[in-house]
Amino acid sequence: MSHVKTLQSLFKRYRRPGDIVFAWFALIASILLLSQIGDQTAWRNGGPLFAQPRFWPAVSLGGMTIFAALHLLGAALSKRLHGRWQEIRRWAASLEYAAWFIAYAAAVPLAGYLPATLIAALLLTLRAGYRSPKVFLAAGATALVIVLLFKTLLKVNLPGGAVYDLLPDGLRQIMLTYF
Repeated sequence: MSHVKTLQSLFKRYRRPGDIVFAWFALIASILLLSQIGDQTAWRNGGPLFAQPRFWPAVSLGGMTIFAALHLLGAALSKRLHGRWQEIRRWAASLEYAAWFIAYAAAVPLAGYLPATLIAALLLTLRAGYRSPKVFLAAGATALVIVLLFKTLLKVNLPGGAVYDLLPDGLRQIMLTYF
């Protein structure tokens, strides 16, 4: 009897506040992806089924759709918990950092790698709530070390900033090469 009780507790479902929203999102996303399978993959005549370029993506997206639908069914039949909108606001708040990264990536071709990295590091330090000059100095030094590590030591090719075009030729070349 204890074995059955253990299995029941193993499959017991605990609903979270944002569960229904996540379930709907997963189902809609999987259906949209599955609807594009014909345009995004190919089917070659004469080949074995498991070697078809469309087979495994279709299996994975089909499974994703089925399990998303089951998750939605389980979430819909579970007891409703309060706090759904607080959970969604927490999810949306995490998107702020994606926006910071997009702004940084857009700033690099305009301002250059060094200035964009320094500004991003200082602004994120400010955004995180730090106000001490020592912390700002540490953030700036860290940004400088990151730029030197990537551009000088690892020789990562990054776009030169449009601002670099305004510099004198010698300084422009140094900034393009090392910063």
